[in-house]
Amino acid sequence: MAETFLFDAPGPRARRRIRAATAVTVLVLAGALVVVLANLGTRGQLDADRWAVFTEWPVQRFLLRALGSTLMAAAVAGAVSFPLAVLVALARLSAYAPLSRVATAYVELFRAIPLLLVIYVFLLGLPVAGVQVPPFWQLTLSLIIHNTAVLAEIVRAGILALDRGQVEAAQALGMTRAQTMASVVIPQVLRALAPALLSQLVALLKDTTLGYVVSYPELLDSAKVLGEYTSNLLPTYLTVAALYVALNLLLSWLARVLERRRRAPPTIEEEDQEELPHAERAGAR
Repeated sequence: MAETFLFDAPGPRARRRIRAATAVTVLVLAGALVVVLANLGTRGQLDADRWAVFTEWPVQRFLLRALGSTLMAAAVAGAVSFPLAVLVALARLSAYAPLSRVATAYVELFRAIPLLLVIYVFLLGLPVAGVQVPPFWQLTLSLIIHNTAVLAEIVRAGILALDRGQVEAAQALGMTRAQTMASVVIPQVLRALAPALLSQLVALLKDTTLGYVVSYPELLDSAKVLGEYTSNLLPTYLTVAALYVALNLLLSWLARVLERRRRAPPTIEEEDQEELPHAERAGAR
């Protein structure tokens, strides 16, 4: 039975009330959606000719390029942020006080500063110093700086939550602190935190919409340009919103799959693979 720590499990009467409230909420939302669609229909926003433009290849190519730009910025920022976050988390947990203080200051500073302000530094601050950065890197570097700080705190919490016995067992085998972190702690922490890290990737993907500030042709800004060019703003925004929802649902599905795999009991083959190194060590002795 699953344990609950923040509240008691609801009883039969409470569950009935919850189901009733859920049903009422769904009906209210469905009714509101019907009203919105009816109003859009009376204003001609749902006419077929307004949506036919998205069947044309030039429009599709324009949106696909914008989608590719969004995914490129998110992929580069994610690929750089994740390993940097591990290093910053380890630096924050370091026994060397100056390194730990610097890492702590970095995390606390860039978790507190809005991402938009970091982008403004690249857009307005660096040119004053004579440093010119392309729009792609103005957005991507800002995302890296911000998300590294956020992810580092997630990784640090995961390391601190790991069973202390894992570290003690590694040290008993004669492993150094670095070897323990690299071979024992970090792999287990990353497996346990995979759903949370993917959830942060969803947030990173949505943060790319701030690319309009630096005139980077990401998906949302391109939708604005396309909608104004075709005088078809609402259908364009709805189409782009559907693309964002599809991407985020895919990432959320991956997070749920990883969460289920992490909680699933090990198979017989996996248990045998885990026991094999212990048997080999015993035989060596």
